[in-house]
Amino acid sequence: MDLLALADFNLVARHGGFGKAARMAGRPKATLSRRVADLEASLDLRLFERGQRDLKLTEEGRALFERTTQLLTELEETATAIASGGQSPRGRLRISAPLMFAQAALGKLAAGFVLKHPEMRVEIVVEDRTVDMIEEAYDLVIRVNPQPDVSLVGRPFLRDRQVVVAAPGLAWPEPDKAVPSVVRSLIGKPDTWTVVTDSGSTELATTPVLGMSSNTMLRDAVLMGAGVARLPLSLVSKDITSGRLNHWGDVQGAETALWALYPSRRLLSARVSAFLDYLREAFPQGTPEELAAYLS
Repeated sequence: MDLLALADFNLVARHGGFGKAARMAGRPKATLSRRVADLEASLDLRLFERGQRDLKLTEEGRALFERTTQLLTELEETATAIASGGQSPRGRLRISAPLMFAQAALGKLAAGFVLKHPEMRVEIVVEDRTVDMIEEAYDLVIRVNPQPDVSLVGRPFLRDRQVVVAAPGLAWPEPDKAVPSVVRSLIGKPDTWTVVTDSGSTELATTPVLGMSSNTMLRDAVLMGAGVARLPLSLVSKDITSGRLNHWGDVQGAETALWALYPSRRLLSARVSAFLDYLREAFPQGTPEELAAYLS
């Protein structure tokens, strides 16, 4: 099989069309089209369904793409490692990450990583949806409490938990009374939270007065005394230590874990391995307090 034609086929499949692939690679569109046509002729298979406006992989084309894209990447990495003497990781690392973690910490993490490994190029796409790592050419995904998936392997690198906090001026309500709350959702009906304290579980009656879509906004509102809120410990641990907020207890069963995942059928590339090592250096114990210290 012509490896150059196979590489061009993967390039077109990854970008979803000849035009975009040609622009991204700085190659003539006609060259890519001819190479893919030659590959189809040599295999006696149609790899793409060619419409007037779009280009889609056939079933055979999808199978070929899924089975060869990582092989080509590993060939490139092997050649690069041999050329560099295996001294440091280099090349592109494409990561999918959830919005909250990306906004809070990933900019600093990624910058530190490329400063440590100057021959690396890192692309981060922020999204909370489930992605197809092979189809969308991701090397690594970061997810919160991911569902079990036999096609992915990885490890948790950070753990956090939800705590109930309030400004010092706000007191625990008397029996049969409710406390104003700030919630990360639309304002709904009065609610009862189960709060775990040192003496056990107790029920806390709340009445929402503010609804917001950002934990940072919730924290600001709680610091102002607007109400009680459920927030990640990593976000408010310094406020609790300094006395700006009181810790009323933990939210029952609300532990979260951030996982770094990659496809199980792939060999762990030097690029992914280096980034996992960097996460481990940043958060050696993976505690909420480490994340809070890192963010500050």
